[in-house]
Amino acid sequence: MSQSYTCVILGAGAAGMMCAAHAAARGGRVLVLDHARAPGEKIRISGGGRCNFTNLHAGPGNFLSENPHFAKSALARYTQWDFLDLVARHGIAWHEKTLGQLFCDGSAREIVAMLVAEMRRAGADLRLQTAATDVEKTPAGFALTLSTGERVKSETLVLATGGKSIPKMGASDFAHMVARQFGHRITDTRPALVPLTLSGSPLEGIAPLAGLATPARVSTGGDGTGGVSFDEALLVTHRGLSGPAILQISSYWREGQEIAIDLLPGSDAGAVLRDLRAGMGRKGVAGALAKLLPARLAAHVAARAGLSCNMADLSDTRLAGLAAALTDWRLTPSGTEGYRTAEVTLGGIATDDLDARSMESRLVPGLYAIGEAVDVTGWLGGFNFQWAWSSGWAAGTAIATRGAGQGAMPG
Repeated sequence: MSQSYTCVILGAGAAGMMCAAHAAARGGRVLVLDHARAPGEKIRISGGGRCNFTNLHAGPGNFLSENPHFAKSALARYTQWDFLDLVARHGIAWHEKTLGQLFCDGSAREIVAMLVAEMRRAGADLRLQTAATDVEKTPAGFALTLSTGERVKSETLVLATGGKSIPKMGASDFAHMVARQFGHRITDTRPALVPLTLSGSPLEGIAPLAGLATPARVSTGGDGTGGVSFDEALLVTHRGLSGPAILQISSYWREGQEIAIDLLPGSDAGAVLRDLRAGMGRKGVAGALAKLLPARLAAHVAARAGLSCNMADLSDTRLAGLAAALTDWRLTPSGTEGYRTAEVTLGGIATDDLDARSMESRLVPGLYAIGEAVDVTGWLGGFNFQWAWSSGWAAGTAIATRGAGQGAMPG
């Protein structure tokens, strides 16, 4: 006789565990399956092991989706403040870094332990090193074949296995395959929050700068297509460009497109350079720029502008050219480092056939999709975790309400 459940959740990541804790809250029988040896592996490695678990400024404007309005309901009903209340109840100390990013003082494992404790308190079962190999729709719900050879039945099924980013952790597009099996459309997917690569002469040109980090404004789409920009750190690598500003812009960049880099974000470059010319006229251009930038970068800018003279020798026209070299450095990346290093997958299960309030499929009653599996992708800085908490909560509470008092299906 097969085991029967109110809900089976595929994936013991951030969204899946959050969903389980709420889906089981009213007595429903909930099973969480994951092929990994431990739950929450992406949580464990995030934020340098301290988990950037949410952002004080999280809101719909921090997410990319075909439908920019889809995330509003879940984000408004389970906010960053709600998650902070949960963190406080478990006595987890945290601190704020830049731009509203919240991290554990201790270890990301505390967040994993908190979610596991919440699932256990609600009565959800967690089975690791176990995957679903086949999923079928039945008149009463769903039937699943497990990697152990067992068969289980469930009234509801939640797709929470994420996307394809970081395959060495076992990431796959399984949720997308199941959704497609049931008639759902999958939007174009691509690596996001990922370093950009350069090749040929652009890579050779920045090779001497490898390892250098500096504040910058990185922009894309500045050709009249409604560009976006981010003011954060930029890091030069031996493959190309990384750092928070680059990871952010990678979600918007497309192959063949230029990016523009401003090395003096928020400054009037012309005024700054005129002051340098007046005060450091006998200095060479590279030496004077070293007052504003790391020395290696200053030398690179001067060389790129073709200026080996002293600051005092610069005419207003040449000074304007130097300002452009500082504030409008154009590069065309050759690609990205791919899913191997991407923090998230951009795109996923299209939102047009999902209910924004419950995350339930409009095509298949009882089927839900949450977290990274869905076409909702957050910025760098805790936003994707907040989407996991909000969407997991939305589906979990909907399932608990749906199944309250009904119990599991008969075996």
